[in-house]
Amino acid sequence: MSRTDAALAGVLVLATVTVTLAVPAGPPYRPVDAAAVALAAAGPLALLWRQAAPLASLVAADAVVVVNAAAGYSIGYLPWPAWIALFTCFAAGGRRLRLAAAAVAVLGAAGYVTLDRVDSLAALPDIAMTSLVAVVAGELSRRRALAAAAGAREAAESRAQALAAERLLLQERGRLARELHDSLGHTVNVMVMQAGVGRRVFDDNPTFAREALGSIESAGRSALDELDRLLRVLQPLERRARAGPFAPTVADLEELADRIRATGRPVELHTDGGPLSAGAARALYRIVQEALTNAVRHTPSGPIRVEVSRVADRVLLDVTNEGRDLPDPVPGRGLVNMRERARLEGGELEAGPVEGGFRVHAVLPAGTGVPA
Repeated sequence: MSRTDAALAGVLVLATVTVTLAVPAGPPYRPVDAAAVALAAAGPLALLWRQAAPLASLVAADAVVVVNAAAGYSIGYLPWPAWIALFTCFAAGGRRLRLAAAAVAVLGAAGYVTLDRVDSLAALPDIAMTSLVAVVAGELSRRRALAAAAGAREAAESRAQALAAERLLLQERGRLARELHDSLGHTVNVMVMQAGVGRRVFDDNPTFAREALGSIESAGRSALDELDRLLRVLQPLERRARAGPFAPTVADLEELADRIRATGRPVELHTDGGPLSAGAARALYRIVQEALTNAVRHTPSGPIRVEVSRVADRVLLDVTNEGRDLPDPVPGRGLVNMRERARLEGGELEAGPVEGGFRVHAVLPAGTGVPA
């Protein structure tokens, strides 16, 4: 029982009882007595459960009308609770409830016309018209509520889709940020180191300086190609063909090693990993790329070893470089990106100082596809 229903029932009780007492009907109806007042109050009280049990409210309100007619009292305002309950059944109910409510309304009207002391056939058009108004108003209210609910659902679905699209966009931005950091960051670091080496030996070893310049040019072109590929990913609506996903191979690892060798650091590369899935191959390449970049940035000399091996369905990667008294790594963007790439492929990565140097160790699922 809601407060609205209680207030509505209270107002109608007051109205029907007041009219019954203030305007008593003459013959052939019975004089007003306690039973008439009780029936005048009982009809509106049926609305106390109008929203919780609309059909029961309609049955109770129509029953009061029929009993009142059978007892010989004037009808007064008693039809109003029945019409309000009929409206509620059509406004809030399903098809079965609406059909049941229509049947109850017809039976109630028939009972009243049959039992009333006055020939009430003349009142049938008014009863039918008022009942029709209640039915139409209830149906319109129901359709309006359904439309509002459908609109709310669509709005909720749109918000959910927008949130999902935003999450995908953030994930894609994060992926592209990792790509830019791993690829362009590595290339720029190598170019800076090669330029520094070339500048220092320019007078004493011009041949090596020219080789360094050639390596810088080659690395710069590679960086531009990588940047162009990423820009095509960011602008998929361009008319030109969209670049496919980067699928690195052993040759690409050799190229990485050659770039580092051009800075003067020896790099030993050993691979026997066999074929990898495209995702695992990209993750492996980017981890090697970042590990080599960190090695040349944080250690001044010494060989760097890259070993790729396969054990069952896992690929093991070790990148080690010599160094003394190396501190524990600070979790920067490079280490975070390496661990995230390994995690996204279902693998794991560890990085930290070891005896005589620094080691990056990754374990990745092999899958099948791109030769590693």
